[in-house]
Amino acid sequence: MRTVLTGQAAFGAQVLEALIKRGDEVVGVFTGQQPGAAGPLKEVAEKSGLPLFQPARMKDPEVYEQFRNLNADLGVLAFVTDIVPGNVLRCPRLGSIQYHPSLLPRHRGASAMHWAVIDGDVRTGLTVFWADEGIDTGNILLQKEAEIGPDDTMGTLYFNKLFPLGVEAMVEAVGLVAQGRAPSVAQDHSQATYEPPCGEEHARVDWYRPMAQVYNLIRGTNPQPGAFTTLRGEKIKLFDAVSLPGGSAGDFPGAVTAVDEESFTVSCPGGAILIKRVQPAGAAKITAGQWVQETGLKVGERLA
Repeated sequence: MRTVLTGQAAFGAQVLEALIKRGDEVVGVFTGQQPGAAGPLKEVAEKSGLPLFQPARMKDPEVYEQFRNLNADLGVLAFVTDIVPGNVLRCPRLGSIQYHPSLLPRHRGASAMHWAVIDGDVRTGLTVFWADEGIDTGNILLQKEAEIGPDDTMGTLYFNKLFPLGVEAMVEAVGLVAQGRAPSVAQDHSQATYEPPCGEEHARVDWYRPMAQVYNLIRGTNPQPGAFTTLRGEKIKLFDAVSLPGGSAGDFPGAVTAVDEESFTVSCPGGAILIKRVQPAGAAKITAGQWVQETGLKVGERLA
């Protein structure tokens, strides 16, 4: 079966490597032009001697012609952030399949992993679905479940769980299509949720919210875009935190209740958050202890 792969970054590269290793006939690779995203996938394609295409946008007219000339049976979308138009998705004889890091129809959209953690979900997974012109609305081919641990961040959820599981699932899905045994199960759209891309406008910490919500926001935006607060009017991003249930009824939300050589602790309703790593505005990430020394942070000061 002739496949054409569209993707980027390490995930796309590993899916391509796995398909090649299994002996699948990959007839072309599409990726972006940004070095950070295209680099790993581009390297694997070039090393394997595969036709490589790097359009500025997947909706550029020449992309459809390039797809058509490859005469592919199946399109494989492995971590695609660009909009792929319907005529390109339908160009391969059997259509196109796509990876999404949630159990669809829950958490449609580009930041599915962020919102699963921010919402406090304890279970998520991935979906390989038949791509259509909607946002993650196509029929489901297969799904795999994964636990969200109480201290998982968006980063650990992806890199330790949904990344390796996703590579395996994409290869399994291609195999099912090749064997003519691939399911196509309609999503229950009445159960769908959709969230916007998670950006800084969603990442400000409200210290008046319950401790669990504050903690989920910090870990759900780690490593990107980073939850933030302010001290003395200066923005500071928060990473690598620990939740501390309990606390004192007299502690004011946002008040610094402890500092030491490695961390500082901030009060919020129902407990406190211990911060171990931060990023001052315009600077690199540093340990919270180093930031405490640089700013002279004192117990009793307030973050807002």
